Amino acid sequence: MKPKIGISMGDPAGIGPEIIIKTLALKEVYDRCSPLVVGDAAVLEKEIKSLNSTLKINGIQSVAVAKFEYGTIDVFDLKNVDTNKLQPGVVSAMAGKAAFEAVKKVIELALAEEIDATVTAPLNKESIHKAGHKFSGHTEIYAHYTNTSKFAMLLADDNFRVIHVSTHVSLRQACDLCKTDRVLEVITLLNDACVKLGINKPRIAVAGLNPHAGENGLFGDEEITEIIPAIEKANALGFTVEGPFPPDTMFVKAVQGKFDGCVAMYHDQGHIPFKLEGFKWDNEKQTMKSVKGVNITLGLPIIRTSVDHGTAFEIAGQGIASADAMLVAIDYAIVMAKHRKK
Repeated sequence: MKPKIGISMGDPAGIGPEIIIKTLALKEVYDRCSPLVVGDAAVLEKEIKSLNSTLKINGIQSVAVAKFEYGTIDVFDLKNVDTNKLQPGVVSAMAGKAAFEAVKKVIELALAEEIDATVTAPLNKESIHKAGHKFSGHTEIYAHYTNTSKFAMLLADDNFRVIHVSTHVSLRQACDLCKTDRVLEVITLLNDACVKLGINKPRIAVAGLNPHAGENGLFGDEEITEIIPAIEKANALGFTVEGPFPPDTMFVKAVQGKFDGCVAMYHDQGHIPFKLEGFKWDNEKQTMKSVKGVNITLGLPIIRTSVDHGTAFEIAGQGIASADAMLVAIDYAIVMAKHRKK
């Protein structure tokens, strides 16, 4: 059986509905999985008309009655958006509420095993805060509603994979969170994820926290006191781990295939090289011509992959958003779901 993939619609004022429709217009998606969108059917109907698409919407209230037929998008209809009031590219409590409820519902469906994996379109943090939900992002919502305490963000694109010791915290907090136990935890999560993706003996590189990876204590001692002990413990467990490396050279080698996965110490240390590799800017058209990369939350009892970009409010409603990342996110969800069933 093809895995059932639940896709949360994301912020309806962003590009989520557009990239979902563009992706589900591809027959190859239906050849490999049974996709179900969770969100507001009226929003998707409106987007289909805007894109001059021939796709149809099948609004449902139960996974059991989904058609899973190419040409018709099954939507678990939450009916929580007034499309007359929805403004593309505008932050609003209504849009934040709709995005949050879609994520919560797709988590519930996965926990109930009505779907095999979840994929999330981007939400806007300001909008969900306006709606009264004080989460810093998808990862934290998933952790809360799945009762997960040990989790991490993995970015993946082809053979380039980056996991983070910390994510949505201040840089000052990120330095304080660089501790041996946490570094070892994310190394373990990364190693397990690589194995599940078919890599038998993953080669893992660990970045330093400080410039030049501390230069033997000249520019900070976190490498000596926290990171190296974690690497030594990981290797004692039978993993293949090297470092800590200066990140400016480590990521260059990783992109060329020297490592199967990298450990970044904080959000931007991992995101900047990853997006430099996967995002392509068209200077003439002043827009992104390609946006690749998947965000995978590790440590959860359910599968969650996501596009690794935001709501792109600046181009919402224009029909020019790239669906590359959504397609790759679905591909990863399919692979992980099939592995889990083995």
